[in-house]
Amino acid sequence: MSRVTIAPEEDRLNAQIAFAVEIDKLKRIVRRNLLIDGSRRENDAEHSWYVGMLAMVLGEHAPPGTDLHRVVAMLLVHDLVEIDAGDTFVYDQVAVAAQAAAERTAADRIFALLPREQGARIRALWDEFEARETPEARFAKALDRFAPILANHHTEGGTWPLFKVKAGQVREKVRIIQEGSPSLGAYALELVELSVARGHLAE
Repeated sequence: MSRVTIAPEEDRLNAQIAFAVEIDKLKRIVRRNLLIDGSRRENDAEHSWYVGMLAMVLGEHAPPGTDLHRVVAMLLVHDLVEIDAGDTFVYDQVAVAAQAAAERTAADRIFALLPREQGARIRALWDEFEARETPEARFAKALDRFAPILANHHTEGGTWPLFKVKAGQVREKVRIIQEGSPSLGAYALELVELSVARGHLAE
C-alpha cells in the first residue's frame, strides 16, 4: 500500500498560502497617483484597500439593491493582475490597448494558484468587475475611477499636469462613474470643473 505523504487538506492549505505569498507582491506595484497628502505615489495594495473602504462609506450612492459585500470583494481582487501586468495609466492610449490581453494572462496564472473551486470563484469576481454588466461591477468600477479624481483634486491636479492630461479626457472617465453612481458622477464632474477653474487641469 502506498503511503500518502500530504493530506488533501494540507495540500489545499499549501495552495492557499502560495497565493497569499504571491499577492503580497501587490504592495510593490506603484501607481501614478499621489496620496491625498501629496507625499508620495500610492501602491496597488493601498489603492485596493482604499476603494474597498469607499464602497462601505459611499454605499448609499450605489443603485438600490446593490450587494456591497460583493462590491468590496471585487475591489479587493480587481488589481491583483497588475502583479504580472503592471499598472496601466488610464490616459496612456498605447498601454490601454495592450492592457486587456496582458491582464487576462495574469489572471490565468495568479488565480490558478488557489485550489480549483476557490480560484474559480475569485476569478469570477475579477471577470465580473472587468465586464461591468452588473450593478455591483459598475459601482465598483465607478469607485475605482472616482478615487484618482478625488486625489488629483486635492493635490492641485496631481498627475494631470504632470502627464499633460486635459479636462476632456477626465470627463470621459467621469462617464464611467456616472454609469455606476449618478450622484458620485455628478460630484466627480464638479471636482473636474473646479480643478479647471483653479488652473489645476487644462481644457
